[in-house]
Amino acid sequence: MFEKLQLPVLRKTPTGQPSTAEDVLEELAASYELPRTVLDYRTLAKLKSTYTDKLPQQINSKTGRVHTSYHQAVAQTGRLSSSDPNLQNIPIRRAEGRRIRQAFIAAPGHVLMAADYSQIELRIMAHLSNDAGLLSAFAADLDVHCATAAEVFGVAVDAVSADQRRLAKTINFGLIYGMSPFGLARQLGIDRGAAQKYVDVYFARYPGVKRFMDDTRMQARANGFVETVYGRRLYLPDIRASNQQLRQAAERSAINAPMQGTAADIIKRAMIGVDAWCRLENFPARVVMQVHDELVLEVREDATDKVAAGIREQMAGAAELKVPLRIHIGVGMNWDEAH
Repeated sequence: MFEKLQLPVLRKTPTGQPSTAEDVLEELAASYELPRTVLDYRTLAKLKSTYTDKLPQQINSKTGRVHTSYHQAVAQTGRLSSSDPNLQNIPIRRAEGRRIRQAFIAAPGHVLMAADYSQIELRIMAHLSNDAGLLSAFAADLDVHCATAAEVFGVAVDAVSADQRRLAKTINFGLIYGMSPFGLARQLGIDRGAAQKYVDVYFARYPGVKRFMDDTRMQARANGFVETVYGRRLYLPDIRASNQQLRQAAERSAINAPMQGTAADIIKRAMIGVDAWCRLENFPARVVMQVHDELVLEVREDATDKVAAGIREQMAGAAELKVPLRIHIGVGMNWDEAH
């Protein structure tokens, strides 16, 4: 790449070699073909080594199934992490990742049911920021990405194009993760000036979000931590670091951690409620997996409607926010179909 093809060196490693880190290759891939090929190869090689090759070796001889291990004290936000095998990192945007999910099947006479919270972190942002625009969008059960696109691009909600919704979705989630206009420009493949304009318009339409983000940064610097809705603290040791990169990363975490942390709290509360409900005598379902904001259950085929209604009630009642929680439920013979 750098010697024969003379691609530009965007960053160097500590030893002085041209960096081939993922973010560097992503940037180069916008203009050159080979970096994209290398990224695709890395993705496939990781899927093969992590799942295709290893999953058959991890089948338990007594149960004929794979059993992941969950850890409560690894992820800083409080989310459960998964290992041996890690079931939370299977990419679902690529066909290859979805094919791996097809390997997870239900027992005879059963189906898999996947129940996940819809846009939970944006709903938590609406709750924490008390922004009138976001609150009204969720109260009216609007597609919040379409609502944001309508606000940012100045069009009616029913006139929002697929591209405008995609841009608005990136803006919504980008800002939740503390993304800068520069980061947003890279994500959207536009120049920094255009990205800054999107950010300015977004904050003008949703001033409560801007106020919440500014207040959160200030409180994090003063206290050294932020809190979830339930008061669980997430400490930020680098929030006062003299190193600008460390400090800015901590500030991004300060904005995102209350959202991810609260989402982690809510799914754990939901797991407790769902598990207690499933422990009723001869109940036709059991929880078999948790992936971020999603619970996966194995359900007897003749009980899917009953279980779906109960799961929706249990998950919706796991928290009381200023906006309603919405749960999407899918059913299938394998995990991909259910999702």
